[in-house]
Formats: sequence, C-alpha cells, structure tokens
Amino acid sequence: MFGPGGSDSQPNNSGTVFVPTRFVWPYGGRRVLLSGSFTRWLDHIPMSPMEGSPTIFQVIYNLTPGYHQYKFFVDGEWRHDEHQPFVSGNYGVVNTIFLAREPDIVPAFFNPDTPGRSNMEVDNDPFLSEAIPRISQAEVDLSRNRISVFLSTHTAYELLPESGKVIALDINLPVKQAFHILYEQGISVAPLWDFCKGQFVGVLSALDFILILRELGNHGSNLTEEELETHTISAWKQGKVYLNRQIDGNLSSYSRQLVHAGPQDSLKDVASKLLQNKVSTVPVIHSSSQDGSHPQLLHLASLSGILKCVCRHFRHSSSSLPILQQPICSIPLGTWVPKIGEPNGKPIAMLRPNASISAALSLLVQAEVSSIPIVDDNDSLLDIYCRSDITALAKDRAYAQIPLDNLNIHQALQLGQDASSPYGFFNGQRCQMCLRSDPLHKVMERLATPGVRRVVIVEAGSKRVEGIISLSDVFSFLLC
Repeated sequence: MFGPGGSDSQPNNSGTVFVPTRFVWPYGGRRVLLSGSFTRWLDHIPMSPMEGSPTIFQVIYNLTPGYHQYKFFVDGEWRHDEHQPFVSGNYGVVNTIFLAREPDIVPAFFNPDTPGRSNMEVDNDPFLSEAIPRISQAEVDLSRNRISVFLSTHTAYELLPESGKVIALDINLPVKQAFHILYEQGISVAPLWDFCKGQFVGVLSALDFILILRELGNHGSNLTEEELETHTISAWKQGKVYLNRQIDGNLSSYSRQLVHAGPQDSLKDVASKLLQNKVSTVPVIHSSSQDGSHPQLLHLASLSGILKCVCRHFRHSSSSLPILQQPICSIPLGTWVPKIGEPNGKPIAMLRPNASISAALSLLVQAEVSSIPIVDDNDSLLDIYCRSDITALAKDRAYAQIPLDNLNIHQALQLGQDASSPYGFFNGQRCQMCLRSDPLHKVMERLATPGVRRVVIVEAGSKRVEGIISLSDVFSFLLC
C-alpha cells in the first residue's frame, strides 16, 4: 500500500523531503492502478481495496512538495475523480494536488480550546496525507449560507421520486399484523390513517416495536403476546403516552400532532422539522382543499433525501463550498470516543455481539440513540445494530419463539440476512465507515445513500471505533 520511502515525512539521503500522500478511488472496480506526473506517467502503482470497504481502493505514495497531476486506471479504462480538483492537460482530464513545503495539518478556523474539540484532533495520522488548506470562519459561514440559500429556494416536491410506493397503515390494524407488514415490505416506518377522521394521524416506527417488545418482556405488563392479535395500533398509541410518562415523566412531549410537510414547503423547512422533532421521516401530504380534507400521501421525506439533493446540486461546484474539503476531524461534528482522562467525556454506547437483544433494546431507548456499534474486545467494529433492525424479529415470529434475554445480537442480525451470507456488514450497505482524515464531502455522499443514517468513524487498519456522525449531526452543523 505504501510507495517508495515508507510512511514517514522525512528527507532521504539526498535531502529531498517526501510527504506520504493517500490516494483514494471510492467508486469500485476489479483492478485499480494509479499513475501521474510523479511516475512520469510511465509506472502504474497498484491500489488495494480498503479492509471492510471492498469498493474503496487506496494507496499511500511518497510525493515531493509541489504540484502534481494524476489519474486512475480502472479495469482497463482511464478515469479521474470528479469530486477532486481536476484540469485538462496533455493526458486528458487529470486530477491535481498541491503539497506545501511545510504542510500545516492543524485546522485554523476552530479554536483548539473549543469545548468538545480535543477528542477530534489528529495525532500523527498516517492517512492524513494532504496538506489541509487554512480556512477562515468567513469561508465556513459562506459555505453554510450557500447551502442554506439552496435549501430555502428548493421545495419538498423535488424529493418525490419519478415512481415508487408509500405504505400507510390503518390505525385499527392489529399491532402484530402491522409488525409483519413492515418486515415484509422492508420498511421501518409507516404513516397511520384514521378512516373515521379521514386524515393521517401519526406514524408507526421501529421505536414503537422496541417499546412493545420491551413490554412483552416485562413481567408486570398487561400486554401479552396473545393480545397482540387484537391489540390495535390506536390502542397502542394511547397506551404509549402512559408508558413514556413512566419512562421519563414527560407527558407533553408525546401528546403532539402529526409532524408533516407540504410539497411546496422549502427543503430547509422540512429539514428543520426533522431536526426539531427528532424524527427520521415526515410525510409529505397534499390536499387541494383549504380545510385539508381528502389528503394525498406523496412521499416520506428524510434528511438522507435532502442531503442527496444538496450533493447533486453542488457536485460540480464543490469548490464554492470550502467547508466540504475539510477533514471531519477538524470540524465540531458528530460524537467521538473521549480520550483517556478527558473531563466530561461522554462514552459512545457500544455492545459486544454476544450481548442480548434485550440489552440492546434497553440501550437504544435509554441512551436515546438510533444505532449501537457492535465491537470486539478491542473495540474494533464488527457490525451495527439499528432501531430498524427490530423488524427482522418478525421473521418466523422470532420475538414470540425466543425470549429476548436468550437471543443475542449476532443471532438477531442473522435473522435479517440471507442464509448464505456470512456474518458482518462487509457484504452490503449495513454500515458505512470513514476515517477521521476523510473530507466532509465524502461523509455527506455516504450519508446520502438510501437507508444510511450514520457513518462510523474508525481507526485505519484496526477499525477501532473513534466516533459516529449521523445525518442530524451534519444538518445541525450546516444549518446552525
């Protein structure tokens, strides 16, 4: 993976300084090679798939300070990365990189003394290869303003796909049947329709089923597995208010109206509703009547869909947003594992694969998180358990066949995978990873992938968990 000269920035015998530089091709392929002005366009440097992310190829190569051009040779075809600086040259369209003679990798636009900043610093990270350009607070504000203007001038109508389906559930449907419908349709949330009122009145989410299964495992509960046959969604929603009051003593936060949006609402307003109400989706509902009668459910808007619009709009003008080129370690973004001895550090909730599902469900509720990294004894990432994974327990009525205290996370995750699939997230898009040195735009692109709600920051090589960045983290930072 490393080019000539090893991985340390130091002069060679002739006194020339070399800077170990990381090149990445994140778009897949069977065989990827790197060539550039630093090889006189003669030698091709093999790139290796990143462990845990087989579609991401990388190589570390020692470059002298100065200006360089490069290109990728992917499966017999010359390619350039449109998300990195590029120019037209003698070898067609090529990417460019400039390395200062004295690289300064200390970010300049945030004060190192800012609270919560200390656990984001980079300490001799061999993968932080490019010199990070200094960026002023004015450039940060400029990036935020341009994104804010885009979101304010585009509407929820642009989130609607050309074709698709949105599933709504009758509020009088038995909870058990609703559980199975969500599993069979591969979804974790559905709007609720009240025929008597002729309107949408709420949303049934994975958190509802987590609370239901916890109640089933509660010996003092009045809810039994047999009663799920007739216990309606409406009855559950009424009981949930009382249940949540027992959990945190706050009734008012749960007795609220349906949070929804209209197709003409701005993307900024939709994002604000998602953030302020701490929900993953809001129904986009249209009604041609002034009184709101005869509503039409058009779409379920999410931060992922809005972020996809942002990435698509600025794809060819990312240079107008200086903040996107900054490594995530230099931005007060996400939740990071506190350093040893750090005051007021809040540890990230993590579990071992042999922990019970009962423990996982309790942690999801008590820690108020939507996912939990599953790690080994060295805190290296193995998988991730999300709220939406709860629907897999509907398969063969596993929630009724096995006590949740006797079902571990490894077994529960297997329920949601094909029988032929080996254990772990390496076979699909279950868990997206990144390095602390990755720029913000790469994290945003991964979070814009449908179904992805968070990216786990891992240490290069060991995959030890260093932090988590969620969709809400990104939007809270960009819209603050």
